[in-house]
Amino acid sequence: MRYIPSSPDERAAMLRDIGATSIDDLFRAIPPSLRRRVPLRLPPPQSEMELLQTMQALASRNATAETHAVFLGAGAYRHYRPAHIDALISRSEFYTAYTPYQPEIAQGTLQAIFEYQTMLCQLTGMEVANASMYDGSTALAEAVLMAARLTHRHKILIAETVHPEYREVVRTYVQTLGLQLQTVPYERTSGQLDSRALTVDESVGAVVVQSPNFFGGIEDLQRAAEAAHRVGALMIAVVVEPISLGVLRSPGEQGADIVVGEGQSLGVPLSFGGPYLGLFATRQKYVRQMPGRLAGQAFDNRGRRGFVLTLATREQHIRREKATSNICTNQGLAMLMATIYLATMGPQGLREVAIQNVQKAAYAARRIAALNGYACRFSGPRFNEFVIRTRRPVSETLARLRERHILGGVSLERWYPELDDCVLICVTEMNSRQEIDRLVDALAEL
Repeated sequence: MRYIPSSPDERAAMLRDIGATSIDDLFRAIPPSLRRRVPLRLPPPQSEMELLQTMQALASRNATAETHAVFLGAGAYRHYRPAHIDALISRSEFYTAYTPYQPEIAQGTLQAIFEYQTMLCQLTGMEVANASMYDGSTALAEAVLMAARLTHRHKILIAETVHPEYREVVRTYVQTLGLQLQTVPYERTSGQLDSRALTVDESVGAVVVQSPNFFGGIEDLQRAAEAAHRVGALMIAVVVEPISLGVLRSPGEQGADIVVGEGQSLGVPLSFGGPYLGLFATRQKYVRQMPGRLAGQAFDNRGRRGFVLTLATREQHIRREKATSNICTNQGLAMLMATIYLATMGPQGLREVAIQNVQKAAYAARRIAALNGYACRFSGPRFNEFVIRTRRPVSETLARLRERHILGGVSLERWYPELDDCVLICVTEMNSRQEIDRLVDALAEL
């Protein structure tokens, strides 16, 4: 789109039409004490070449996965992305595609969505999936609302080991809807949901559990599902790291009714936090209450296959009182990345990636815990993240590691004050043995 500024005469005409005499009239509602009276101290104008050099200098100050050894996780993970993902999504028919309202001109997009939904069902053990969630946190919030609609109950139990920012998004969604959000604590030794504190009665509409949880621990989803189903509640499993399903039993096999999570690990770049891809899958009997849209396969009277939108529950399409959600974006490019990634890896490739994550994380945890002044905080089984207690203040430890171009983990004090001496470390297939040893050596020097 070209930038064509309005001329002085055009601006004057617009002001006249709205009854204003000057631009300043538009800002009279702002108290004078809050208005800026002096110009901003901006640098002088630059040529295009100078501006590019300035921006490159600013960008070079970022710590990236290319400039640092990265051991960060907590919901965003560095995994290998096959080179052909970007080559394929860069085709103009994909990066210009948007919502596929007209199937006659959107068969490629609709088929990609259909294939994605199919693979997500296979991955999660569910019967139906959509391609319409923004990210893992909003997918979870929509699942909680869906469970409340299905059960007509207003209490939601959510494990304290669910990502704290996901819990905050859920709390924002439900605070004006009359839903009660109750946190279930974690067991302080294992780092897993404290099953003794999981009291599910007939007022509970859903139990929300994340596995692997925020600490990296693997939860007993089946036990939580059985507790929920005994009183007619739904079990929502949050799969923050879908790569783990290469080696773990699917949530569907363990009794989950709704599976949500973050799909960034499936070929979507870190990109400093987005855009990402919300995963959402459920059982066929609940499909009418699932938010978003579904792409389905159909056949014409000659038996030729085609793809169409078979379900769209947004208020734009149906009456507002029947709509389940106003989230409807198909997250086209992010969804396509995940589709290409899953098709490339296949079950065996995904399993190999998951095994590398498990083995490398176990190696790193074992070596760090052997150092003087460090210890593994939790004893439960884990996937590719683990919590380390450090004798030195965590902020100081992480700052010293950054000086060595190592992003050493995430401090837990912000969300869990009782873990103010702990750091969450993530190891994926992208961390070589040399990188892990470099982290261990740096911690040992500290």
